[in-house]
Amino acid sequence: MAGVDGNVSVRLSPDSVLVSPRGLPKADLAVADLVEVGLDGTPRHGMRRPSTELDLHLRVYRRRRDVGAVVHAHPPTATGFALAGEALPGDLLPESILLLGEVPVVPYATPGTPAVGELAEQYFDRHEALLLANHGAVTWGADLTQAQVRMESLEHVARIIVAARAVGRVNRLNPEQIAALEQLRGRPGNG
Repeated sequence: MAGVDGNVSVRLSPDSVLVSPRGLPKADLAVADLVEVGLDGTPRHGMRRPSTELDLHLRVYRRRRDVGAVVHAHPPTATGFALAGEALPGDLLPESILLLGEVPVVPYATPGTPAVGELAEQYFDRHEALLLANHGAVTWGADLTQAQVRMESLEHVARIIVAARAVGRVNRLNPEQIAALEQLRGRPGNG
């Protein structure tokens, strides 16, 4: 995350979340900077104001009880795909199939407004990562490690696609190959 860009949250309990504050570089955060809020957005603990994208995070948690962490960032190559309005296909790389699946582009909404979450919400049940048009990306997972790995993998896959296009073409996996990889999903060590 560059500068003050992006935000991170972790579910503390079924009805509370710890979220990064707005306006501070993530590399400089201390425990005292984090903000605890209820799933309704009510501040519970902390001296700072929560992230401007809190609504997006809370919508993920309310919709997906299996989610323990959410990461929102602006990784350069993946954000380039979001800027171009181009989804990341889910049929190119084994790692992408195991960790991400297809990553669609959510239509643009002004950052920091409830419209971001409103537009993204329709994708939560079928995806683990989203590109936010002209904005960035959001990933989630069972815990912070999984959410972070998904964000890093999203950027890695985007870079590989750009490299493949520069060389010539992108070859897709066939349905049988995808099915074999999907059977591996959920096994230890496979995402």
